[in-house]
Amino acid sequence: MNPPNPGSPQQTRQPLSDAAKSSLLMTHNLFRTFIVTVLGAFFVFQLDINLLWLAALLTVISIVLGIALLVRAVKLKESRLVLFGTISGLVVSAVMVLLILASAVFFNQVRDFQQCSRYALTDQAAAECRTQLERSLPTQLR
Repeated sequence: MNPPNPGSPQQTRQPLSDAAKSSLLMTHNLFRTFIVTVLGAFFVFQLDINLLWLAALLTVISIVLGIALLVRAVKLKESRLVLFGTISGLVVSAVMVLLILASAVFFNQVRDFQQCSRYALTDQAAAECRTQLERSLPTQLR
């Protein structure tokens, strides 16, 4: 076996400086926080329409963190996984904004549907809840 050339792609990496390690740790912590807020917003939205304000707050926080993380990842040339995860999380946050706005506009109808669905034990009762929701929405959205 030949020893690797200094110009070959199998060259060992230089150890990171303390500043680079600190920057990488900061980016990873920011990424973890971003993912937790995106998932938190999604799961809180699923829980109850009365927690819509919390889902909206978490969504706003996730968008702010996502933009800051995206700028940081591009500027510092972080790993592609962080970049891909950030872009994916921002797409989910954008969809959450649309869902939250739609739920806010039709808050009463969605609240009544959720309350009806909680007590619907059969498929027929669940279908009746959906029919009730459809009747309560404006005719343009049916």
